Amino acid sequence: MRKIIILAISTFMLLANTQAINACTGIQITAADGTKVLARTIEWKGGNLNSKLIIMPRGHKNTALTPQGKNGHTWTNKYGAVGASTVEPEFVTEGVNEKGLNAGIFYFAGFGSLTPYNVKHAKKSVSDGELVRYILTNFASVEEALKGLEKIEIIPIGKPDKNGNYATGHWRISDNTGRSVVLEITNKGKRHIYENNLRVFTNSPSFPWHQVNLNNYIHITGGQTPAKTMGEVNLFSLGGGTNLLGLPGDLTPPARLVRAFFYTQTAPMPKDKYGAITQAFHILNNFDLPIGAEFAPGEQIPDMPSATQWTAASDLTHPTFYYRTMYNSAIRRIDLTQIDFSAIPYQVLEMDEVPQETFHDRLL
Repeated sequence: MRKIIILAISTFMLLANTQAINACTGIQITAADGTKVLARTIEWKGGNLNSKLIIMPRGHKNTALTPQGKNGHTWTNKYGAVGASTVEPEFVTEGVNEKGLNAGIFYFAGFGSLTPYNVKHAKKSVSDGELVRYILTNFASVEEALKGLEKIEIIPIGKPDKNGNYATGHWRISDNTGRSVVLEITNKGKRHIYENNLRVFTNSPSFPWHQVNLNNYIHITGGQTPAKTMGEVNLFSLGGGTNLLGLPGDLTPPARLVRAFFYTQTAPMPKDKYGAITQAFHILNNFDLPIGAEFAPGEQIPDMPSATQWTAASDLTHPTFYYRTMYNSAIRRIDLTQIDFSAIPYQVLEMDEVPQETFHDRLL
């Protein structure tokens, strides 16, 4: 089992490092009633990520993976949480806990660089793929999480690339006060914490680079450019939204972050949690990548309907996890306030309850 898990994550990270095919986009929305929502997509063009819905109860005992096997840091869940995994159930990619803390990992190609594993530090080592699960089950706020992470080493378990670097991610950590931070690890273990004042998040380059890059789009705003006359020529807008002309539309992380920033900044403030959740999914519709767009002519395209394999939203004010998948666009909900995390068992569930490619007739 150890070899299977490590091989799976090594293959996943190595492919991502060489093909740059992970394209996650995250946003943050606050409603007028104070509801805080964190949402994101997850993309992977290489094949089905075998994602699962993970229910993490209080009192569940965990042992982190290292390159040697399941001999890393051990902990017992302090808080219950719900999230979605990729590749293996241990690798929770996004989720929320019962205290309203959200965490997610976003791929950080070419920039993330972790401290190499030291066998002498095995008992305080947590692999990067397990860090979201560690955060959600141990901490109630961003401040608690940042202090707690100082006590562990965040290590890679995959294989290094030809330059000796390990493919990894950077993390978004947010709580129900509205605070959201970015954790990035570079130069073989140097940690950086940034306050996420943008309220959006994608992939590479580093978060400060994205902040500076937004200055290139200072001219963009919502609305329509008014008609005007230049010389003897009358000019007018050919459609709505002409003030957004020049907004980048490609699939790269910088372009997606700019779009996400302007979409969230121009969107009206929703009234309540229903409005915040529906607005989050509507905005993220713009980042739903059709399968094939990232492939060169002649490349074999995997047999799946979308490169965006699932989209999730976490209500941090009324701890609830919402999601939809590439096989079913219906939004499903897991209300953490209705779960007894002291009694429910640890569970690994299919994200889609019905068989794939199943349609339901509406009776008239």
